[in-house]
Amino acid sequence: MTCAKHRIAALFLLLFFFSPAGMVAAKDKDRIPTTLDGPFRPATRRFDPSLRRGSDDLPMNDPRLAKKVRSPFPEQIALAASYSPTSMWVSWVTGDAQIGKNVTPMDPSTVASEVWYGEESGKYSFVKRGTATVYSQLYPFEGLLNYTSAIIHHVRLEGLKLGKRYYYKCGDSSLKALSKEHTFETFPSSSPNMYPRRIAVVGDLGLTGNTTTTIDHLSQNNPSIFLMVGDLSYANQYLTTGGKGAPCFSCAFPDAPIRETYQPRWDGWGRFMEPLTSKIPMMVIEGNHEIEPQVGGMSFKSYLARFAVPSEECGSNSSFYYSFNAGGVHFIMLGAYVDYNQSGAQYAWLKADLHQVDRQVTPWLVAAWHPPWYNSYSSHYQEFECMRQEMEALLYQHGVDIVFSGHVHAYERMNRVFNYTLDRCGPVYITVGDGGNIEQIDIDHADDPGKCPSKSANIPEFGGVCHLNFSSGPAKGKFCWEQQPEWSAFRESSFGHGILEVINSTYALWTWHRNQDIYGENSSGDQIYIVRQPELCLMNIGDVTPRTW
Repeated sequence: MTCAKHRIAALFLLLFFFSPAGMVAAKDKDRIPTTLDGPFRPATRRFDPSLRRGSDDLPMNDPRLAKKVRSPFPEQIALAASYSPTSMWVSWVTGDAQIGKNVTPMDPSTVASEVWYGEESGKYSFVKRGTATVYSQLYPFEGLLNYTSAIIHHVRLEGLKLGKRYYYKCGDSSLKALSKEHTFETFPSSSPNMYPRRIAVVGDLGLTGNTTTTIDHLSQNNPSIFLMVGDLSYANQYLTTGGKGAPCFSCAFPDAPIRETYQPRWDGWGRFMEPLTSKIPMMVIEGNHEIEPQVGGMSFKSYLARFAVPSEECGSNSSFYYSFNAGGVHFIMLGAYVDYNQSGAQYAWLKADLHQVDRQVTPWLVAAWHPPWYNSYSSHYQEFECMRQEMEALLYQHGVDIVFSGHVHAYERMNRVFNYTLDRCGPVYITVGDGGNIEQIDIDHADDPGKCPSKSANIPEFGGVCHLNFSSGPAKGKFCWEQQPEWSAFRESSFGHGILEVINSTYALWTWHRNQDIYGENSSGDQIYIVRQPELCLMNIGDVTPRTW
């Protein structure tokens, strides 16, 4: 089903569902279910053996990864939302990166950071200036190459009109080096009656043949914002000398002195994404593939330099976690690879951010981070259990509606759950780590015979280990269930992306689009109306009393 038809179906449901005729229609097995119908009996759609589990990365000489402008003209242009809908970040790159034994960083002050913009094509009534930076990825090991980036520019536009289309160019006017014209549309005001058109959600994207299908499919669905829930370019699947990337770095390169990266993959990724990110905001959060360690304990240099996020505007002052509004939705992006303990800065910020959310203005509360807390696949099983134990109660107390994660390279949607117990007020957790990366799709489930991982497996790259045996239910006393867990509503191993369409203050349509369905007019991998129940779940903010079925 196309997104336009989803919208029609959504409106039809709201007008028709509770009428007498609607009661008959509700019995139709083909109708789109709602979370009010849950909890659902766990269902698994097994991996289709006619499909490949993965594909190779696009080579750097692919035209979609090649630089198309001469220096100092802008490239890798990307938008990001600010905290307020009256602001928008514009980022781009100028100049040429260097890679070799001896590299000299460019001077960011040599090229201005300007955005010229206005409400009519070709008429740029406003200009805003911002900042520029460079970063280096240095490896003082024999045979490894160093990298220093081109100049990365970030400009925050302010005072924009709500729900308005703007036209813009970016670059340095004094050098007569402005980009071609691009366009974007601002979000509507924060209101229970105003929402982004469509919210795309992707995780673990990479830069493979499957990635191209995902982005093509996503673009056809015409989203107004794009959540990228970690693991972006997979530049760390390469040696510093480039060559061919590997699905398993340690397997292919066992003698590497450090987890190497080939940083030009980031530049290729930015070029590949520009047709999408230059017109709709992409909101990123870090994953484990963004760690990219260097000597001296440095990490995340690429992530921190390349992406603008509204950390200062929302008060987090950290690019690893932040929040923003888009219409009647408040988004919270959390960091799993920085301190998440209750005594830390992120938890304190999260508590304050949740406290100030006015659900009369932004009824929907959507959170995202990279590794899932609820996961029935063998891969990454209970890997971030420590984070769940630290933060889950706080999110439940404030009635978070939906949580998106990646990391596991498959799709899984949960029944509403809190503390491993089915709960009418728990969030709907959804894993979408199936964007198309080089590491291939995950197909094994922890409840499959012989597939339960040992407690010594799945050690997180940050934080402690809190693996546990279940204390109640059918898996009481066991590390793994012997059948699909009751909190896992549906799972399938396929590449794809998701679209969330918020209809009103209580109904939102979630659709997971599989890559193999890109040409299917009436097909989707999974679809459900997520229904909020504020009269049940928001009566006593701060209460952790379970609302079990």
